[in-house]
Amino acid sequence: MADKPIRADKATAVAELTESFRNAGATVLTEYRGLTVSQLTQLRRSLGKETSYTVAKNTLAKRAATDAGISGLDEMFSGPTALTFVSGDVVEAAKGLRDFAKANPKLVIKGGVFEGKAITAAEVTKLADLESREVLLAKLAGAMKGNLSKAAALFQAPLSKTARLAAALQDKREKEGAEAA
Repeated sequence: MADKPIRADKATAVAELTESFRNAGATVLTEYRGLTVSQLTQLRRSLGKETSYTVAKNTLAKRAATDAGISGLDEMFSGPTALTFVSGDVVEAAKGLRDFAKANPKLVIKGGVFEGKAITAAEVTKLADLESREVLLAKLAGAMKGNLSKAAALFQAPLSKTARLAAALQDKREKEGAEAA
């Protein structure tokens, strides 16, 4: 397929798609059959600015994926296919697609590409089930803070024990001095 010559207008479309495949952190393939233009517009808005939702001919998209060095997607290029190119947070985009597919069952997630490897629709759903990057970083920071607090308490314990011991000795001497007097 890659050996057939293509027209100039299609060559530019393939070049743009190839560049999108290369620049995206992940790409999700969906079938949009039965969705209205307003629903697709709503989906594009819900995905955010760092994610683009593009409808492309299967032959051109297949050629672009091959040119970008991505394999394993050929069986997904059947029926009406739209490509979701994710430049930002992959988890957020996967959540947006999953939530939109729940609200609009006509949107079918076929699979995609993540870190250069083909993934199935189930793996896209697993990505959507992950917590967002900010939540994971917050949990990591909380865990690190807890461990640092424990370490600080551990290092401070001998000093506070010494101070309490000195105070107890002083109280004992004062009591002994008061009893002797």
